[in-house]
Amino acid sequence: MAVSEQALSGRIAFTYPDFVLYQAARFLIVSSLEMQSVAVGWQVYELTHRPLDLGLVGLAQFLPGFLLFLLSGHVADHFERRRLIIVCQTAFAICSALLLEITMRRPHSVYPIFLVLVLLGVVRSFNGPAGQAFLPQLVAEEHFPNAVAWGATIFQTATILGPMIGGLVYAAARGPGAVYGTAIVTSLLAAIATSRIHPRLPATRREPPSMKTVLAGFHYIWRKKLILGSISLDLFAVLLGGAVALLPVYAKEILRTGPWGLGLLRGAPGIGAAAMAILLAYRPIRRRAGFTMLSCVAGFGVFTVVFGLSRNLWISLLSLLLLGASDMVSVVIRNTLVQIATPDEMRGRVSAVNMLFIGASNEFGQFESGITAHWFGTVPAVVMGGLGTLVVIVLWSWLFPELRHADELVQSRR
Repeated sequence: MAVSEQALSGRIAFTYPDFVLYQAARFLIVSSLEMQSVAVGWQVYELTHRPLDLGLVGLAQFLPGFLLFLLSGHVADHFERRRLIIVCQTAFAICSALLLEITMRRPHSVYPIFLVLVLLGVVRSFNGPAGQAFLPQLVAEEHFPNAVAWGATIFQTATILGPMIGGLVYAAARGPGAVYGTAIVTSLLAAIATSRIHPRLPATRREPPSMKTVLAGFHYIWRKKLILGSISLDLFAVLLGGAVALLPVYAKEILRTGPWGLGLLRGAPGIGAAAMAILLAYRPIRRRAGFTMLSCVAGFGVFTVVFGLSRNLWISLLSLLLLGASDMVSVVIRNTLVQIATPDEMRGRVSAVNMLFIGASNEFGQFESGITAHWFGTVPAVVMGGLGTLVVIVLWSWLFPELRHADELVQSRR
């Protein structure tokens, strides 16, 4: 009986039907975006054969979120989040349809693709804060860490399957059109699933809009040094250590594989991350959270260096798998801190700041990787990025002693 109760406690989030629907929709939308990212990366590189353009793919999606994050956080706190998410999911389908239309016209320039990516970045800037702030309305607070861990598992499963499916469909169809068509369908299915959710709406106080309320997310994170340290650590570590943007170059020129190999490489970090997230669902972090986070981010940097130096597909896949597992610890700690420790009426604004940091580490990190590869070469860019991550670990251990000494994961809202 004890084993059965432990197993049930490890899956307690799935006893909430709205959580199940939300994660089904999230799985579909993330799979759609991941499939599309493989197609866009391969299509852009085939058109230009320049690593710098792969970096520009990330920059085109990051800049809208950077410019709009204050507005998107405010919108997430002042409009019904479920409807806002449905609108964004429908807009994702429209972006995929535009990419399909461009592909059917056999483009000779990447500029139309970049224009759609900018629009995609606008949609993501509103979808991210709304989605993060929506999750605490679907489960009881005491079960939220379990929901975060399983949500991360489902997210990573989508990042595993999405690139693999995208690469296989691209190879089978000999072009990106079928991938974009599949992305349209999955995005619309996600919107349908979200429309069936009935969240628990807390009685919250909505302050009238002002510059003070718009900037409240910044003020809150600045006061919470543990949260500031955790999300800024993730920002700079992944910004420097991100090698995902250069995977098309590794797949085609270094590891000598094709779109199917690119799909495997893109999915490998998700496999490691999903396995770690499942482990954290059953064995949550209860003590020494800060030390654990710093150690795992250091592992992220080490495995980035190993990947950068590898010339063997299987060693590269193993490195990316361990890299993803290390990164997942940071994701679970950060997301639990941000959502549980934040009052519902300002979760959208705090989440918008958090999403800005995530976007900077991911999309702007792709630009950083692309431009350093353009300057120094692909392999030196990845290796230097991994070493830079290790330097960040040392600096953050000194700058944020609250993070280094953090023990319990969940912090008070005071």
